Amino acid sequence: MPAATVTSNAKIILLDIEGTTTSISFVKDELFPYVLRNLKHHLDNHWNEPEMMADIDALREQAERDRTDGILSAPPILSTESVQSEIIQSVISNVEWQMSSDRKTTALKQLQGHMWVDAYEKKEIEAHLFEDVASCMKTWKKLGKSICIYSSGSVAAQKLLFKYSVKGDLTELISQNFDTRVGGKKETKSYSTIAEQLGVMPNEIIFLTDIVEEARAAKAAGMQTTIMVRPGNGPLTVQQLEEYETMTDFHQLKFE
Repeated sequence: MPAATVTSNAKIILLDIEGTTTSISFVKDELFPYVLRNLKHHLDNHWNEPEMMADIDALREQAERDRTDGILSAPPILSTESVQSEIIQSVISNVEWQMSSDRKTTALKQLQGHMWVDAYEKKEIEAHLFEDVASCMKTWKKLGKSICIYSSGSVAAQKLLFKYSVKGDLTELISQNFDTRVGGKKETKSYSTIAEQLGVMPNEIIFLTDIVEEARAAKAAGMQTTIMVRPGNGPLTVQQLEEYETMTDFHQLKFE
């Protein structure tokens, strides 16, 4: 069972998003389907805009890397010399393939983030947060703690989520955001890089996540780690419960 409290002397609280601050169902049942439903409309309406061209270039480069790496199932994205409608269809095929494979590529996350801007601003989507999240973040800030985010979603998408949350705009509480540009979330080096960029020793950071492999990588880098046990998250084994501290609620985190 999750511990009653987790005590830490950390200066910095590094938060995952999906399954930690935000329900997995919100991401999978609202954010991702929005992209799939509106992708063609988005491409048609923003064609030739610099941001859109950059998104497509990034997706094309990723598709080329995939095929070079032997991932022959990766749908190619047609060159800029092709007919617009055909390029758009190739982008749709690639994005649908990536999302059905639950890929976390930077190129995909970049496009998704840009699409979610419209959704949030039009109030078609309001970002879910667990009930304890906003109040605890405010308390931690008052205690002088720095709050940072590390998610596979792009930095732009992270900022949108906390700006348009069900608890209002919380972006002023967040000191820094990190995404997969620092490395994959299951790679130890990513957490060492984050500590270096924040200018602190890894053991001065506590990382809260719902994914054991991420906690393991952060722990190997020297960070304090705690696994969140939230509604909808995957189950933990007896061994994992013995190996890692766990919480069901941010209120359980206490500071020395």
